[in-house]
Amino acid sequence: MADFLPPLPENFEPTRATLHAYAHAVGAIPRAHAVAHSKWWHLSLKVRPRGLVTDTVSLPGGGLADVSMDLRSHEVVVSSFDGAETRIPMTDGLTGTEMGDRLIELAAGLGLTGEYNREKFENDEPREYDPAVAATYFEAAANVSHIFNHHLQSLDGEVGQVQLWPHNFDLACEWFGTRVETYEEGGEVTEHPSQLNLGFYPAGRAYFYSNPWPFEREELMANDLPHGAEWHTEGWEGSILYYDQLAGDPDAATKLAEFARAVFDIASPTLTA
Repeated sequence: MADFLPPLPENFEPTRATLHAYAHAVGAIPRAHAVAHSKWWHLSLKVRPRGLVTDTVSLPGGGLADVSMDLRSHEVVVSSFDGAETRIPMTDGLTGTEMGDRLIELAAGLGLTGEYNREKFENDEPREYDPAVAATYFEAAANVSHIFNHHLQSLDGEVGQVQLWPHNFDLACEWFGTRVETYEEGGEVTEHPSQLNLGFYPAGRAYFYSNPWPFEREELMANDLPHGAEWHTEGWEGSILYYDQLAGDPDAATKLAEFARAVFDIASPTLTA
């Protein structure tokens, strides 16, 4: 690979928006049929060697199936345990609605029926897809996932997994603190465990983030962050490191890992009971 974090091309946004729209459609299948996870992880896509893949779903007649966004062949693929595959080219310009309808039709062919949250994927905007741009995104996402995985392995305590969330099309993972915040809402007491997110958001001016919750503003912002990263408090609270500050840098992997570790070292004491 030429760059660990390749520069994103100037015409990145149309293809990114198409991938985002199709991720919503793909995610509708596990939302309806996968085993529900308490932290909603069954809704996410996972980075795999050929692209982004859903959790498996059990088929009524036995066996398993999944749906993937194959970013090497540039197709959405419905695969079942018996080796059968149905491929939908992402280069055909299907709208989000059309992609969702095709996937629901293919799911029905496997015996899967149910209620689908259509508002998640219904969108009739024309879609552009450039395979070279998608390949650049996939190279970036795979290498970011690599760094995030190594970061999680270095941490003590409870961690999540690296996953792509269709809602915002961001690649993210979590570390969970032992501090618990208690709230009373409508006469009911609820508890919210603390956590520290680490993610990659590719829309607009793409950026990395690492966001502690709760965000202890004064304590956290008294600390400097490495490699041009900054604390962010407008609209959302956390830390930000723009992708283009690392793209093409031969030391990008080290710098991204150091950013993640710096925020963890600063924030984790505030998230520990």
